[in-house]
Amino acid sequence: MRYLLDTHALLWFVAGDDALPDRSRTLIASPAHEMLVSAASAWEVATKFRIGKLPGAALLARNFVDTVAGLGFAPLAITAAAAQRAGGWEIEHRDPFDRILAAQAELERVPLITNDAAFAAFGVQTVW
Repeated sequence: MRYLLDTHALLWFVAGDDALPDRSRTLIASPAHEMLVSAASAWEVATKFRIGKLPGAALLARNFVDTVAGLGFAPLAITAAAAQRAGGWEIEHRDPFDRILAAQAELERVPLITNDAAFAAFGVQTVW
């Protein structure tokens, strides 16, 4: 099965953070599943690291592509269709990273691994 990782799930997996529940950690680590990582997560990590909101994310901020590839995760580009969907939703959610992740999950027809309840407004399937 394929899954899309929310940025915090990726960060917590890479860091070995206990905030990531065992169920999610097992799903992510399983070679039976394909993990997709959005270009939006690279953008989010780099941006938030630069402005000081993610000081512990230096590894991902500086070496996102190689780190993700080393974990065996598949990169997911942001398409024009995903950007159009993200921008067109009539939902009062202002976070552009969440909007694009929700659009990608919908268009790719994959569950999003996240603990963010805000994704319910988008109607995408989530797993945690």
